[in-house]
Amino acid sequence: MRTSTPNSPHIAGRWRRIGSAAAATAALLVAGIGTAAHATAATATAGTAHKVSTRAIAAQVAKAHVQYEKAGCGATPKTGYAACNALRVTGGTTAFMEKQAALRGVTPKTVKPNAASDSPTGYGPSDIQSAYGLTDAASSYGSGETVAIVDAYDDPNAEDDLATYRSYYGLSDCTTDNGCFKKVSQTGSTTSLPSADSGWAGEESLDLDMVSATCPNCNILLVEAKSASDANLGTAVNEAVKLGAKFVSNSYGGSESSSDTTYDTSYYKHAGVAITASAGDEGYGAEYPAASRYVTAVGGTALKTSSNSRGWTESVWKTSSTEGTGSGCSAYDAKPSWQTDATCTKRMIADVSAVADPATGVSVYDSYGSDGTGWNTYGGTSASSPLIASVYALAGTPGSSDYPAEYPYAAAGTSALNDVTSGNNGTCSTSYYCTAKSGYDGPTGWGTPEGTDAFTG
Repeated sequence: MRTSTPNSPHIAGRWRRIGSAAAATAALLVAGIGTAAHATAATATAGTAHKVSTRAIAAQVAKAHVQYEKAGCGATPKTGYAACNALRVTGGTTAFMEKQAALRGVTPKTVKPNAASDSPTGYGPSDIQSAYGLTDAASSYGSGETVAIVDAYDDPNAEDDLATYRSYYGLSDCTTDNGCFKKVSQTGSTTSLPSADSGWAGEESLDLDMVSATCPNCNILLVEAKSASDANLGTAVNEAVKLGAKFVSNSYGGSESSSDTTYDTSYYKHAGVAITASAGDEGYGAEYPAASRYVTAVGGTALKTSSNSRGWTESVWKTSSTEGTGSGCSAYDAKPSWQTDATCTKRMIADVSAVADPATGVSVYDSYGSDGTGWNTYGGTSASSPLIASVYALAGTPGSSDYPAEYPYAAAGTSALNDVTSGNNGTCSTSYYCTAKSGYDGPTGWGTPEGTDAFTG
């Protein structure tokens, strides 16, 4: 059991028809711009927002279509190394941009190829909190909890870019000076950091911004491995736990190998710590460390606004036969006792899921390197892993002997999780390995968060 469990009530992010002024405000908040920092913009838009029906907005959002590229850290890794699971939008129109256009009654803008924007083009904090029933929890909980982000190489602008993101959305400062933010190497040094890398810098900005969006009161620890080798990334995980983090996100992965069970016990077996790992971005197929039985494997969805009572709808993220969330039955890792799906005799991926489709991607601010400086939209399961780690943080500190990957299984089939029942991430011989269905399936696990109750023991 958890030692401290500040659960939030289930608050679904809904579009409510409760009068023109209130409806306009709700629309703006869901659009991710209704913050104190943007009161003027909100007021200017409010005159037209209430005239747009949720059905019309959903129809517009359904038109979202983008081009994207792997982040510079996403190339297929050699044996013993990992790639990041981040995808940066380079062109087209995102779901967020379609929604904004519908609210304003204008033609949607497009992302210019290979160019960042001077304002967000992806979902912001209020979108994420609304979609996953976290609005109340995000405002009330998370203080004193530390979410660790593990990545390779240094992002020299990490703290400054984090400040820009949080300032834009009206979030409290999270800095080294006030103790909210800390950046260290895999040995814990704050001064002797790895060499800088622009590809991994984009990944790090994505991870930091997702923690900020989901758990704005949480402290953030960024641990930078000296390379993307499995050993160095694993050492960075150990350092994060050593420094006191109870929530550790890993937005990277590589092919499975017979060494994985050794890596499990050396790096990922930490009782009392919620460790999350991206399921992968290349469609159906298992990767590591998502296959570790000691981590929560996080799949990816396409997240769109809807006229239903939740206000949102999700399906399996799949762009093509080789682009979509990962899933599958591990070739090496033993099946944990709490996982009881029908035919996979070893570890099955995934456990839960969250937004990852670049077309319905999230807003990120990154200013280092040549991969698009300024506001970008990112997708990939690199977005869903830190999001889920932050939901665990909102739910409270895990029990000291628990492996929190088990927690969502206790809530399976309840209102604490949004069951994703449509879409697939490829072809497979056993349907649920790659195709969504009612209940458990590989691409989305037991579903996506609806509040925090599925992430507590």
